[in-house]
This record gives sequence, structure tokens and C-alpha cells, in this order.
Amino acid sequence: MTARVLVVDDVRSNRKLLQTRLSLEYFEVLAAANGPDAIAICEKGGCDIVLLDVRMPGMDGFEVCRRLRAAPDTAHLPIVLLTALDRPADRVRGLESGADDFLTKPVDEIALIARVRSLVRLKFSIDELRSRAAHSAEAGTEPGEALNLDASERGRLLLVDEQRSSRERIAGALSPYHDVVLAEEPGEALIAAREETTDLMIVSLGSGAFDGLRICSQARSHERTRNLPILIIADPDDRPKVLRGLELGANDYLTRPIDRNELLARVRTNMRQKLYADRLRQSVQQSIEMALYDALTGLNNRRSLERRLPAMIETARARGAALTMMMIDIDHFKRVNDTYGHGVGDRVLKGFGAQLRDTVRSGDLICRLGGEEFVVVMPGAGAAEAAAIAERTRRTTESREFLVDGAAGSVSITVSIGLAEWRDNWNTAELYRRADRALYLSKSAGRNRVTEDAA
Repeated sequence: MTARVLVVDDVRSNRKLLQTRLSLEYFEVLAAANGPDAIAICEKGGCDIVLLDVRMPGMDGFEVCRRLRAAPDTAHLPIVLLTALDRPADRVRGLESGADDFLTKPVDEIALIARVRSLVRLKFSIDELRSRAAHSAEAGTEPGEALNLDASERGRLLLVDEQRSSRERIAGALSPYHDVVLAEEPGEALIAAREETTDLMIVSLGSGAFDGLRICSQARSHERTRNLPILIIADPDDRPKVLRGLELGANDYLTRPIDRNELLARVRTNMRQKLYADRLRQSVQQSIEMALYDALTGLNNRRSLERRLPAMIETARARGAALTMMMIDIDHFKRVNDTYGHGVGDRVLKGFGAQLRDTVRSGDLICRLGGEEFVVVMPGAGAAEAAAIAERTRRTTESREFLVDGAAGSVSITVSIGLAEWRDNWNTAELYRRADRALYLSKSAGRNRVTEDAA
């Protein structure tokens, strides 16, 4: 995996040292000697991760970090603070300023490379979601949205630790702020993570009865937990396990003895990242739904019909089965809008769409083409069965009143319907044409009737 790494340090020798080490790992390395230059590079999208010195003249690393987090275009950018400060309070300050990690100088090069790769993997995953959301016509999530997690927001945390004393200490620190679920063995932990919504899994890498790294690996291999953030906790001499855990997909780590404030800060950071990714995934899913479904009625739209109809025809052809298209038009619908207003008209359309779901078969494809025109594709239904369904739809519509708010109270409508049963030599365009012609005959003959195509 290659990426563009920005090294920010006012000391030239420090920049050169990191540039050389990162270049050996095939990273593309950029450098900046001060905070404003670093921010300018980041704002132009020039890097994938920032290695940021804390002590710099003018604007220190904490301030650079805060400014990058505050800007929507750089709010998602991974940031690792590098400094000689090694007190827990300093690490907490760095995490609270928005950093993803805080490494103490002299930096362990192997640990640094592992952390860079881990954060870059996460960043590339987020970038893919951001790209899909941005290119969806109806995407509703802005790039910087949801990064700021309310300090009072409780998360559901799964703690996997076989040592009772360790579990109790960690749970005691987290319980005032989050809901903590305890698990003593791998199977129990994985079932809990898959069956319930979990915001973060915390795994101890103790040398006891179970292998914490295997839990990380199994969590990453299952669809329900593939994107679940994992925070591993290890003893100071468990460095090889920590590095292996990051390679397996763990998001973050802590070494014992655990500082309570740092634990809370790292939990908050991982929850913030998960919330952001979840919002992006939700935005993409909503965009997909909006592309294929009619926003007013909830029915399939024209695009969905155009995508699904060819496959339905091929299935009918392969099975030698019938397939009929029913095209529906609400009679004189313009009068409803002109008399009562478009708000009432929309409620009538929504009510008619709901009625269609009740009057046609459960396996039929119901679509709103636009305006007051609807289509139902009925696989397996020949002309006689389709005519009975169409007549039931017509009678049900004629006999009911659509309740609406306001002075109108209720509105009555009728529908004209055209039917065309698919023939083996027809394509989708011909089926459309035949159903539309039958609908035209219904309307020209006085409306409120069903007409079958005379093929």
C-alpha cells in the first residue's frame, strides 16, 4: 500500500530522517516546515496522512490539528502527532485536539510504519465512501458532517478480557460514559458483536486462554463486524502483537498501565470515526434508494422499471411463462391539482400508490412512471388473470374516497387502464408501446375502463 505522507517539522534534520525512512517503505513523502504551509498542502488535497510535530514556532501542532479538524475538506484526514512530550496529559491533549494517534520521540520506526499503514487503510475506505456519496445525485451528507461527537453521547462498547481485575478496571473507567458489555471468551464476544449494534470492540491481548489477535481476525472476516472499530490493549512488552494487530485491521491500541483519560479519548476518537463512516454509508444507501424509488409514493420509479423489466422478460422467455404489463392513468388528475392544490394532489397520488400495493399481487412490480401514470408488471399472469386484477383495481379506485387534509376532506378519482400481454417476439419497447396504446383506447373511449391490447 502506497500513500502520500506529509511530514511537518520545523527541524530540517527531523524532516529528512522521516522522509528517508518512509521513502524506503515506498511512501510518497511531502514536507512542510511550519503549520500554515502544512494546512495549505492539506487543503489542496496533497496528502493522505499527516505526521505532525507538536513543538513548532508560531503555530504548534495542537493548533494545526484543531484547524484541520474544523475544516470540512480536511476533517477526515488522519493525523499523527510526534513529540518528545510523554505525559498521559499530553497524549490526551493531542487526542482531544483531533489527532488519531500520539507517538513519542524518539519514534519507534517499525511502530510508526505500522500505524501509518493502519490509518491509511482507514482513510482510503472513508475516501471511497465519500466519493460514492459525492457522486450520487441525491447524496445528503456533507464531507465534514458527523465528525463532532457530542460529549454526552453514549456508545455501546464490547470489552473482551479474560482477566477479571482488568475487566473491572476498564469497565469502571468507561461505564459512567458508555454502556459496556463484558465478554470473557472469543465465541461469546463475536456473537455479541454480530447480534447487537456495537460502536467499538476493546480486545485485551493477554497471554491467557484465548488469542486476542484471532478475535480481531475473525471480526474482520465477518460481514456484520467488518467495519467495527477495534481497540487493542497490550502490555508494554507485547509490541510484536500490537504490530500484528494493526496489520490484521485493529484501529487503535493502548499499552498498560492504562491512563483513564487517554482511554476515554481514544474511545471517543474511534466512535467519532465510526459515526462518520456510518453516516456516509447511510447517505450512499439513501442515494441508491432515491435513484430507484419514487420519493412521494415509495414505489419503484421509471429507472427501476427500465433496469428490471428486461430481466423479467428474459425469465418469462426462459420458462415459457406469461407476463403482462398494466399501464394506469388517473383520469382528469389536472382537475384535482387545479381545484384543491398540488398538496392535495400529492396525497391522492400517495394514497393511490398504497392502494395499488393492496390490489395487485405481492410479486408484481409496481412503478410510478411520473405524474399520474403508473405501471404494474405481472410475471406469470396471462391476459385473463391480468384483466381481473386490472378490473379489481379500477372498481376499488372508483368506489373509494381518498382522505386528504384541509377543506377538501376527501377526493374521488377514477382510472383508465391498458393491458398488454408479452409475446415472444417483443422487446421491452414493444411491450411499452402496446400497453400505452391500450391505455389510449381506454381514455379515448370515455375513461374509467380497462382495455386489452388487441395483438
